[in-house]
Amino acid sequence: MTERPKLTARIESAIAGTSLLLLALLPLLQVVVRLITRGGIPGYNSYLYHLVLMGAFLGGMITAREGRHLAIRVAADALPDRGKDIASTITGFLSAALGFGFFWASLGFVAVGFEPGSMVGVVPIQLFAALMPIGFLFMTIRFMAASPRTPLARVLVVAGALLGTFLGVEPAAGIVYWYASEIPPIVDALVNAWYIATPVIAVPLAILLVLGAFLGVPLFLVLGGVAFLLFARVGGSVSVVANEGYEMLTGESIPAIPLFTLAGFFLSESKAGERLVRLFRAFFGWLPGGLVIAAVLASTFFTTFTGASGVTILALGGLLYYVLVESGHHDDRFATGLLTGSGSIGLLFPPSLALIVYGSVAQVSIFDLFLGGILPGLLLVLAMGAVGVVVAIRRKIPSVAFSWAEAWAALRESALEIALPVIIVVVYFAGIATLVETAAIAVLYTIFVEVVIRREIRFKELFAVASKALTIIGGVLMILALARALSYYIIDTQIPSLLSAWVADTISSRFVFLLLVNLVLLLAGMFMDIFSAILVIAPLIIPLGGLFGIDPVHLGIIFVANMGIGFITPPVGLNLFLAAYRFEMPLSKIYRNVVPFFLLQLAIVLVVTYWPWLSTAFVRS
Repeated sequence: MTERPKLTARIESAIAGTSLLLLALLPLLQVVVRLITRGGIPGYNSYLYHLVLMGAFLGGMITAREGRHLAIRVAADALPDRGKDIASTITGFLSAALGFGFFWASLGFVAVGFEPGSMVGVVPIQLFAALMPIGFLFMTIRFMAASPRTPLARVLVVAGALLGTFLGVEPAAGIVYWYASEIPPIVDALVNAWYIATPVIAVPLAILLVLGAFLGVPLFLVLGGVAFLLFARVGGSVSVVANEGYEMLTGESIPAIPLFTLAGFFLSESKAGERLVRLFRAFFGWLPGGLVIAAVLASTFFTTFTGASGVTILALGGLLYYVLVESGHHDDRFATGLLTGSGSIGLLFPPSLALIVYGSVAQVSIFDLFLGGILPGLLLVLAMGAVGVVVAIRRKIPSVAFSWAEAWAALRESALEIALPVIIVVVYFAGIATLVETAAIAVLYTIFVEVVIRREIRFKELFAVASKALTIIGGVLMILALARALSYYIIDTQIPSLLSAWVADTISSRFVFLLLVNLVLLLAGMFMDIFSAILVIAPLIIPLGGLFGIDPVHLGIIFVANMGIGFITPPVGLNLFLAAYRFEMPLSKIYRNVVPFFLLQLAIVLVVTYWPWLSTAFVRS
């Protein structure tokens, strides 16, 4: 009985990995065809965007299979075993309810949401879009299967599935109304019951769902579920949740997110991290605190290309900890605090995925945001490195003797990895290729280096690495897709306009406004991942920034920098949990260790907030 699930998993991973590699190959083919014919591949954009849709939902299915969808779980982890079972039961109930709701909403969208004859190149668009209800169904079944196997849990999971089916009555009836020649009376009766019941149950269920987030309900279900219930409360079409998710995933810049993430995973699965650590150690180890500088630079490099600061902690944490503690004579308190605090600095450097998403949502030039993040990012790197210098001098920690032979050997060994950011900067900033094409070039380059030249990843392992990357990509894209619906609700109900009017009447000081923005974003960073925060909170803050004449690029850098600090803000910053897992330390100790670095980065972000030149110097020059 175990062979069939394993076979299903292998097939699922193979299809998903293939879609991701095709996503990398297609932009490169477009560049070649464009150079040869001065035209391009017919239907190129449609194929590209729908490959993202395909990868997102297949990735979401794999992420659910592996139990790796992003969730807060702070309350559940603090409970005793009995309490954890209860939390898991509640999580299963809510996941089943909203998962089935999304299934019916997306099925209704696929059935009636496209013009007859709509195609993606030569493929009917519904074939691609059908992955949405299929993906939600598989994810929901897997969430249900992860619930405790107690009688109560099974009853509640089934009850959740029935509740989700009832929540999906409106889009399911829409299919009947669209295609049936005669409407059965039961359909009208169910729709009337839906319109009567949903305004009553929507708000209590939404509150329960928000509370469930702290028990382990995946964040994408929470964000999309709140939007789903709010639309249902006012009698709106809940298929808008699926529609907005589709629009988000087929956006112009979104393919760059899975592509840059894939490039980062090929680096992390090879020995590139070891080579980079050796390089930075050889060139900076002779300075007081040089090993700290090397650790900060290595962390920044990896976060920039994986787009996920947690990946940096998990992939490089052990190696860098060894360098700092065993070789560098630093204590574990300093080392773990530094490495946890350094994980998110790379979010400000190109090709930052956070800046790509912010630019897409805020309609701000991604090119300008890349330029705007350089100086604030460098300031954070310098500040973290300066801590290492001060600590090394005060504690009289010996430096590593500089060796030209070692420096040259390390540079020669890591030259191919160091060339990657140079290639990206030249290709993209010189206008040679679009952002998505640049991301595809980065993937091809890393594959060529790590598979063909280094041979640290075997060719037959390409799909395995791509599948592993999909557990991050699927989770991120699901959050983006479902958070878009909540963002749409916020805008549709004119909350930004109402908030702008209130701020204009209440706050007259630009200084006070920026301080409030910092506080709000810091709190958001504690409880939300950066991508969902951009979609949910940015629409509220962007018009307010316009009221106070804040440069859009400056506001974007403030946003991303604050969210980066949110990852290390006690008690529930995401990187704190990952660090506790990686360094095998209790959370209370991680909290204590990271506080000095949290305060330092907070001070730097305040400098960035109140000194706009740092964000606009390269943009407005």
